[in-house]
Amino acid sequence: MILLFNIGFLEISWVDILDILAVTILLYQLYKLMKGSIASKVFLGFLFLYLTYLMVNAAEMELLSAILGQFMGVGVLALIILFSPEIRKFLLIIGKSTTFNKEHFLKNLPWKKNELIDKFDINPIIDAAKTLGGTNTGALIVFSKESELKFYVDSGDRIDGMISKRLLLSIFEKNSPLHDGAVIIHNGRISAARCILPVSDLDNLPAQFGLRHRAAIGMSETTDTLVLVVSEETGQMSIVRAGKIHHNLSIQEMRKMINEYFFEEEEKSKKEPPKTKFEKILQEGMESESLGPEDSKATENTSLL
Repeated sequence: MILLFNIGFLEISWVDILDILAVTILLYQLYKLMKGSIASKVFLGFLFLYLTYLMVNAAEMELLSAILGQFMGVGVLALIILFSPEIRKFLLIIGKSTTFNKEHFLKNLPWKKNELIDKFDINPIIDAAKTLGGTNTGALIVFSKESELKFYVDSGDRIDGMISKRLLLSIFEKNSPLHDGAVIIHNGRISAARCILPVSDLDNLPAQFGLRHRAAIGMSETTDTLVLVVSEETGQMSIVRAGKIHHNLSIQEMRKMINEYFFEEEEKSKKEPPKTKFEKILQEGMESESLGPEDSKATENTSLL
């Protein structure tokens, strides 16, 4: 172990620093998961009981200390039961971000890179959302570019059909038996309809957001998806991703966000890398050589002004 420095009788090494950083990152991620949810209040209540137990034990109050001690003895098991949704969400985030994710690994293969662009067209979805919003017809559409979302697809009715405006309008028509639930779109096809989504337990959402918006937020929190919501009350369209909701969007804004979700990696690869200082000087020299004598004099005069 390589010694870094001493603080009194404590010996601090590089391993200790890395250990503290790892614990800090872990606690920060847990804080982000519980922020604004009921779990944060439960955690504060459990922390209050633990501090009470420490004070009671220090004051040598044997009866109350024994009762609280029995509760603290099963504290780890109680935490697992109470925070099971948050633990599941945390593990989903880890599995979603790992390099060995099956969908993420296959997507990076050379013959898979342009496959999504060739078979996905968002125009029917945009047209359907515009019509649904104009008639105040509620809709909930989930876009997935990596995972098949088999668990949520199995909760609804499988369709496996081509995307079309008429099909989406018929699904979300108010008298349709499939309108109550979400449509999941994957690999350029409608996988299923009437799907059940996890509902977010955030308690600071505005009153204008109903169950559809809560389901969209809950789905985007637990999976790497983008969710389109059409409000039944106002007809306004919203996009939800990573737990963040973008409300009252125009058609152009909605189209841009969907394209960014599906083609952001493709657009990044198309962008040229930033030029070095030497490359900029070389390019300026080539441009000055391509100019004629009169053009070069004109540029010199404009540069002096």
